Amino acid sequence: MFMKRCFEPKLAQTSYVIGCPGAKAAIVIDANRDIEQYIRAAESEGVSITHVTETHIHADYVSGSRELAARTGAQLLLSDEGDANWKYAFAKDAGATLLKDGDRITVGAVLIDVVHTPGHTPEHLSFLVTDSAAANDPIAVVSGDFIFVGDVGRPDLLEKAANIKGTMEIGARTLYASLRKADAWPDWLQVWPGHGAGSSCGKGISAIPHSTLGYERRFNWAFQVKSEGEFVQAVLAGQPEPPKYFAEMKRVNKEGPRLLHGFKRPDLMPVNGLEAALKAGALVVDTRAAAAYANGHVPGTINIPLNASFTTWAGWLVPYTSAFYLIVDDAAGTLIDTAVRDLAMIGLDRIAGYFDAEVVDAWAEGERPLGTVPQVTVHDLQSSLKHQAVTLIDVRNDGEWAGGRIAGATHISLGAVGDRVADIPTGKPIVVQCAAGARSSIAASVLKSRGIDNVINLVGGIGEWRKAGLPVEN
Repeated sequence: MFMKRCFEPKLAQTSYVIGCPGAKAAIVIDANRDIEQYIRAAESEGVSITHVTETHIHADYVSGSRELAARTGAQLLLSDEGDANWKYAFAKDAGATLLKDGDRITVGAVLIDVVHTPGHTPEHLSFLVTDSAAANDPIAVVSGDFIFVGDVGRPDLLEKAANIKGTMEIGARTLYASLRKADAWPDWLQVWPGHGAGSSCGKGISAIPHSTLGYERRFNWAFQVKSEGEFVQAVLAGQPEPPKYFAEMKRVNKEGPRLLHGFKRPDLMPVNGLEAALKAGALVVDTRAAAAYANGHVPGTINIPLNASFTTWAGWLVPYTSAFYLIVDDAAGTLIDTAVRDLAMIGLDRIAGYFDAEVVDAWAEGERPLGTVPQVTVHDLQSSLKHQAVTLIDVRNDGEWAGGRIAGATHISLGAVGDRVADIPTGKPIVVQCAAGARSSIAASVLKSRGIDNVINLVGGIGEWRKAGLPVEN
């Protein structure tokens, strides 16, 4: 048996290719939309992908299972557990085989036993993997969003992201019962989870890629809780606000992701097309670094830098209901392909075209003023706050806000800024602040795109404020 772990850092998401060289067969579990990586992994081992499955209906990325099965001719296997609200609507059309608790998938000498482990979602499955050529007992569990290293899957997403009221506590109690089911599994069992640190599918996931059940029993908080009531309270406390796009991902993955047939580069637009796009009300996302955007940008655009957080903030701020454009500083000619791939991972496929960053210079050369984002230091901000000369907006998340804040700040998380523009008073300059300055730069661009010109970014955020020894209130 072989196992290839495929990790997508911008989503903190893991897929697995597990195969049997003797049978020249392999299964892929929890594929994302970049299906070529799995095909290459199988080819490198001299096997074909014969089976494709997933642990559950994902909320944080578009599943690639349907497309991978269609591309390779592999058997698609999907959960048939859970209630009627969480069945795969496309299963019949895709020719999928439905899985129940206790089923077995055979991939040559690799035996994969299906275990229903609900809680994170009602239909969630885990897969016990046995290399029958070498052992009679399983070596690992592909646990999806059931057990992570250091944490367990959050049970509140159906309510918070999919807006199904009254499901958080039910999910928490169900998750506790699933953990009791895992009590029968041996300590040596390796845990191969679906996410790592940085994922919003848990609140304290470790950066360690895999673990053993024995280790998790000793050090994972969820295994230390001895009563259902205590577990329910603990697992629901402190969960981060799920990104806005999670609801769309649930819908897409339930109804059936459309087949991409590869990531297609959009058209390069002429520089004189930007003005028309903005006048038509199209969203234009400038993907340059925050400093470049602050120094000069085309008014009406928003800034989401093409970095490790690009996918997350695009999912918060780019609508799924209309086409949009990108501005890319792409001297090497490859960044546009990176942007397209990152956006496709979360279903943002409606890119109408892209502009090279030279469009910014061309705008200025046409005697049209560029917008800027002024920067303020923590000491200047302290002075302005003393004289009540500015309005301070803190765009960090709820947990960060609760952990300490600058006196006088108003809290509006970055993902909500666009929806709460009307709540922000504009009579004084607006200083936008986060932890270190990255999120506040994005928030400043959103406010400026909505016609609020007197926006200033706090350099270094509250981290720099603390470093300077300035007071923080709790």
